[in-house]
Amino acid sequence: MVAPTDSYRHWTLLVLWLRLVSYICATNVDPAVLDACPGYNAQNVKTEGGTLTADLTLAGEACNVFGEDLTALSLRVDYETKDRIHLKIVDANSSRYEVPESVFPRPSNQAVSPDSASIQFNFTTSPFTFSIYRSSSQEVLFSTASHPIIFEPQYLRVKTNLPDNANIYGFGEHTNPFHLPTDNMTLTLWSKESPGLPTGTNLYGNHPVYFEHRTTGTHGVFFLNSNGMDVKLSNTGGTSLEYNAIGGVMDYYFLAGSESDPAEVARQYAEVAGLPAEVAYWSFGFHQCRFGYKDFVNVAEVISKYAAAGIPLETMWTDIDYMDRRRIFTVDPQFFPMNRMRDVVDYLHSHDQHFILMTDPAVAYLPDDPGYLSFHRGKDLNVYLKADNGSDFIAIVWPGVTVYPDWFNPNVTEFWNNEFREFYDPETGLDIDGAWIDMNEPSNFCNLPCDDPFQQARDQGLPPPRTSSPPDPNAPIFQNDSQSQLARRDDILNPPYAINNAAGPLSSKTSMTNATHANGLQEYDVHNLYGMMMSIATRTAMLARRPGKRPLIITRSTFAGVGAHVGKWLGDNISLWEQYRFSIGGMLNFATIFQVPMVGSDICGFNGNTTETLCARWATLGAFYPFMRNHNEIHANDQEYYLWPSVTQAAKSSMDIRYRLMDYFYTAFHQAHTDGTPVLHPLWFKYPKDANTFSLDLQFFFGDSILVSPVTEENSTSVDIYLPDDIFYNFTSLAPVEGTGSNVSLTNIDFTTIPVHIKGGVVLPLRVESAMTTTELRKKDFEFVVATGQDGTASGRLYIDDGESIEPSQMTTVDMSFKEGKLDIKGTFDFPTGVNVARVRFLNVEKAPKKVKVNGKTLGHSRIKHDATNKVLDVTVDVAFDKDLSLELS
Repeated sequence: MVAPTDSYRHWTLLVLWLRLVSYICATNVDPAVLDACPGYNAQNVKTEGGTLTADLTLAGEACNVFGEDLTALSLRVDYETKDRIHLKIVDANSSRYEVPESVFPRPSNQAVSPDSASIQFNFTTSPFTFSIYRSSSQEVLFSTASHPIIFEPQYLRVKTNLPDNANIYGFGEHTNPFHLPTDNMTLTLWSKESPGLPTGTNLYGNHPVYFEHRTTGTHGVFFLNSNGMDVKLSNTGGTSLEYNAIGGVMDYYFLAGSESDPAEVARQYAEVAGLPAEVAYWSFGFHQCRFGYKDFVNVAEVISKYAAAGIPLETMWTDIDYMDRRRIFTVDPQFFPMNRMRDVVDYLHSHDQHFILMTDPAVAYLPDDPGYLSFHRGKDLNVYLKADNGSDFIAIVWPGVTVYPDWFNPNVTEFWNNEFREFYDPETGLDIDGAWIDMNEPSNFCNLPCDDPFQQARDQGLPPPRTSSPPDPNAPIFQNDSQSQLARRDDILNPPYAINNAAGPLSSKTSMTNATHANGLQEYDVHNLYGMMMSIATRTAMLARRPGKRPLIITRSTFAGVGAHVGKWLGDNISLWEQYRFSIGGMLNFATIFQVPMVGSDICGFNGNTTETLCARWATLGAFYPFMRNHNEIHANDQEYYLWPSVTQAAKSSMDIRYRLMDYFYTAFHQAHTDGTPVLHPLWFKYPKDANTFSLDLQFFFGDSILVSPVTEENSTSVDIYLPDDIFYNFTSLAPVEGTGSNVSLTNIDFTTIPVHIKGGVVLPLRVESAMTTTELRKKDFEFVVATGQDGTASGRLYIDDGESIEPSQMTTVDMSFKEGKLDIKGTFDFPTGVNVARVRFLNVEKAPKKVKVNGKTLGHSRIKHDATNKVLDVTVDVAFDKDLSLELS
């Protein structure tokens, strides 16, 4: 390729300067100017049952702030369920891009009568404004009053008033507080690679949904739009929330939520975005990974050392190190030869452990290398994303010059399924148990204007060379045991409204926004969907490999609804206490708001060097991430748990709690898959009237009833936690702790423990002891802990199946209830657990009962023990867990 001329360089500098001016102007437009735009008038308003339609016509002289105002729009409002209103505004004269239904299937419209709805749509005709309010209380939840709608070719604006000090949660992905500040904050949605997870910038995922909580109830709003956007929260001249999108249509779902149960709005959002995928039981075990394992001997050594240290290791992962010159669907023949990597996988499987490795989207561009079959098979099927001139779009990623699969291409499923089938073949390849997909924003190392990616790849030294000698190939290991082309955009490389993209121009460090998909859609509109679509394709490929079995797939880039297919890790964080704290809010956003419950952060941090104390604390916190993985990068020091005695002990003690609780948490995931109930809860979900809980994001409920309160300050052995007005129980001693709606100081918390409490009112199912693998764990007996609430009652549920089938043929579902001294355990016991109920523990028991009956038979006194200090009654039962059970205290 010819080097750029001086005139070309001058032109490039001019373009960059104009983009900077545009960005400055776009992000500093006086809101009063926008509020002075004419808006629209509503005409031809028609209602039929639960549907309202109207024509919207420009109400005055166009303001044309970022383009020409569209003069005619169409409005449709549907009461889809009693708790959901769908509002859509589109161009009346021509089709525009909308999120394809193939990517985001629309929920069914039950077409209910407004008279039966929990929320209502109200509007004015001239100018057109609308509001959403509660039917029962007339409380306004969303209102565009005084804020005209702006609809231009590349700029959409909707603005709503909010209460003062509004409690807003959502709009990710970000590292801002879980409880979003409303003092002039901009949240940008545009996928980009985000090393270090910088605060206040757009990151990998895009979830344009928020929940607002009030003491009068909790509701939600979802904006189904995949274009780049800024969401602005401001308290200037009254608190407000403003959407600024650079394309698409106005497509809103308003969710009534509930006046008493915040979790209800999460369930309603799941009806729109899709219920979370159910994952295999083994996936809740501990995962270990490293970018920088140098060869197969190193990988085997790590597995052996975990076993030697007595730390449960469920799944071993390998990063891109295993690849031949960073090319996907290859192994390095010297450092990670296929036969030795198969030895590693076989060893893991023979010990009831699992194996996962990285698969990136970028395929090395090697037209002159007939040996790299993956590229040529994709080329033969013509599945690669196209540049604006029709050629394959060229980027730079780890292998150097690359191309990207086009997930809209009709042949891409055939291509991706075949590569997974060939490379991950159980008989000849790497028999993976799950998939890890990364770099799928998609990431691009080529610096704009990217006029010569081949030279840039050489300048960046890609693919990077190996810096060590290969091992002996016979070295012993384990010695230690859609849509059509739509209307053309005016400027899709440099739109007139510049969102606050931290990388600068929209195409910076990713695909060009004018890259084109097989169905005519351009990256300008669907960029934010790339990771979502790779997730769907990868799930399809994994299901083809192992039909009927639940796959574990972990992705980096996400869009709304991705939780129906995969899980998510929170990206390339840093080994810093600040980011240890960030991880809690990030996890709550995905698991509670976005319906992506299989989520976690890289434990001990990915970038930078961790410390022993940070890693110890993070090991205890990470045991309460739904997805629990230790992972760091190639230039950082090793951080496997077994390297420090304190971290080893911290991992063991916290994993002991996690593993004993695994069936409790597995039950929570099954419930989430059934109806969308979150698997993690912020405190305000459980105490919606207690304003002290609204901003808390360093404590959370793991499942329904386990309160986790980590120490969050460096070198500290104490933490101030908030205990609402309720009864709790120390998880270790089981002693009751009365919450008074105030802060409590916990002291002398060593670096190997984490404060955990049981919320009163639960019958908690636990395994009597932990295990080194989840397979072994499932052979351990159960115990039930009866932690009564303030009213003296308790209840709980337990779900058990084979742990891996998408449609299990046998299931055990048990309901537990305690009232007036009697515990009833009833249900269906179709799945044979093969274990016993070893014991039952009753908490907050002042004195031993005179008599304990099990299924009507009185137990001998030797099987009953009472701990007067901690008020715990311990009853040894030791009966088969295959039928109803009743225990009565008298």
